Amino acid sequence: MSSKGMRISKGEYKAVAQRMKVIQEQQKLIVEKMKRIKYKIAIMSNKGGVGKSFVTASLAAALAVSGRKVGVLDADVHGPSIHKLFGLPTGLGMPAKPDGTMIPVEAPPGVKIASLGLLLPEDETPLIWRGPIKTSALRELLAFTEWGDLDYLLIDLPPGTGDEQLTIAQLIPNMTGVILVTIPSDLSKAIVLKGLAFSKRLNVPVIGIIENMSYFRCPDDTIHYIFGKGAAEDIAKKYNIEYLGSIPIDPRIREANDKGKVFFIEYPDSEASKAFLKIAEKVISIVEGDSKEKEEAGSDES
Repeated sequence: MSSKGMRISKGEYKAVAQRMKVIQEQQKLIVEKMKRIKYKIAIMSNKGGVGKSFVTASLAAALAVSGRKVGVLDADVHGPSIHKLFGLPTGLGMPAKPDGTMIPVEAPPGVKIASLGLLLPEDETPLIWRGPIKTSALRELLAFTEWGDLDYLLIDLPPGTGDEQLTIAQLIPNMTGVILVTIPSDLSKAIVLKGLAFSKRLNVPVIGIIENMSYFRCPDDTIHYIFGKGAAEDIAKKYNIEYLGSIPIDPRIREANDKGKVFFIEYPDSEASKAFLKIAEKVISIVEGDSKEKEEAGSDES
């Protein structure tokens, strides 16, 4: 700055102009890449500890098994875990083309994964980044990841309504919507409503809500509601959104996650896996049904 006042020097102006040009070019790349993806859905909990990443990974697997081309973007900058849930080691990397484009890593059952966790040298490496750097990193991940043609891109968001959530909502054009994840506790129920308000404020449709850790079924077939009962259904009824389903507690989920095994694949006949298949069917019906109705409405108007 000049000592005579708050003036921008020519050098500073050129640097800012160049930075803005880079950002605009990246945003154009994002728009072009997103055109090849039919449905973009963010998975949001607004509260940690509800198993949102597990829900994201399992829903992605269920959609893939249902015959859809699926990708998952891990937008949790500080705690990426999607790659681990699909059995991909930290530091594996993402293949790159000569032009700098990165190729997502494919994991069973045919789900494409893009995550900063794949680019870190080891699990213990912290990313001590402020907001602008996180925004820049997510923008570059979106701009330079070559997804190809997909039916669904699920975006695993971290808890909260801050930088990562705003960045995804603002950078991805024509977001299909948000799926909220909660557990039955009153505390989680209260906090997830912030995610609902966040989505409405940004005009992003809410596709529905999933209740994880809903109940535990004992070997004698008795059901115990350990964390409470009916939170997701209450929210769905009160705010007129779709109740997509509930996922029971299963100790094998923790075991599979710790071992880097996809629970949905390891235990396809489990009650939880069957619940995810039903949820995937509902999501397909809601999302693809709405798209078909819009196409028909558009053709009628023309």
